[in-house]
Amino acid sequence: MNPRILIIACLALVVLGCQHAQSPTASAATTTRPTLAAATQSADPRELTVMTFNLRYASIKPPNAWWQRRSVMRDCIRSVNPDVFGTQEGLYPQLKDIEADQDGQYAWIGLGRDGGSKGEFMAVFYRKSRLDPIAYDHFWLSDTPNVIASTTWGNSNRRMVTWVRFKDRQTGREFYYWNTHLDHQIQAAREKSAQLIRQRLEALNTTLPIILGGDFNAMAKSNKAYDILTEGGFVKDTWTGDEAGTFHDFTGTANPRLGRIDWIFTRGDVTPESTQIIRFQENNQYPSDHFPVAAKLRL
Repeated sequence: MNPRILIIACLALVVLGCQHAQSPTASAATTTRPTLAAATQSADPRELTVMTFNLRYASIKPPNAWWQRRSVMRDCIRSVNPDVFGTQEGLYPQLKDIEADQDGQYAWIGLGRDGGSKGEFMAVFYRKSRLDPIAYDHFWLSDTPNVIASTTWGNSNRRMVTWVRFKDRQTGREFYYWNTHLDHQIQAAREKSAQLIRQRLEALNTTLPIILGGDFNAMAKSNKAYDILTEGGFVKDTWTGDEAGTFHDFTGTANPRLGRIDWIFTRGDVTPESTQIIRFQENNQYPSDHFPVAAKLRL
């Protein structure tokens, strides 16, 4: 046989053998980690999974440093598989990590509360294959809400709202997602924040569905900030079960004195189907000091 033909034939056999040896590994990767988009293909097209999640900022101090929590955060988000979720306390590099860890399924919109990439974000993550952002904006919870990093109600931390108007590719419907984080110390600031949020929601003058989520640092049904938002049925709480806490300080046991401080509200043509507190952990490592709250809604 011609030596050149013999060499080519041998090389072909080697390539075929390598492909055969690699195929079981590729198959296992596909079956053990399906894409998030594939996981929602059989869902009711009007059903939307939303989540609010205080991430706890990316501290470098063990035992709950960001490098220790990052993979647990990744798996927690995948376990819920939300279509849109608002986060609080996330720092810019931390949010970039979360985006990268979700295999390109999500993009996000946000602005640091101190301006630009500085400070904590009220970021809104959304599934790129389903949702199109068609408008967004930010405002600060102060007497000068359009002034970046403004604070006028005695609170030392800047507090803000990030909102996005989405179009759902599955249904063609549009809706708003609003994300916020109220002050953790000053009750008057919480009440003024709730009043401002309500005023801004009213100013939309829209019939589109609205979802308002966040860390309100106030016990649901036991704080005036909650009353301001819900009075007269202005927004409706998606939580209908027995009251339970959402802040647990990495212990897995919620603080009963604080109660449920992370809320998901709706306004307009939205039907809540279920809401739950997500108590995800891996080997006793929790992704955050808050439990996220997730809701299935029909829009």
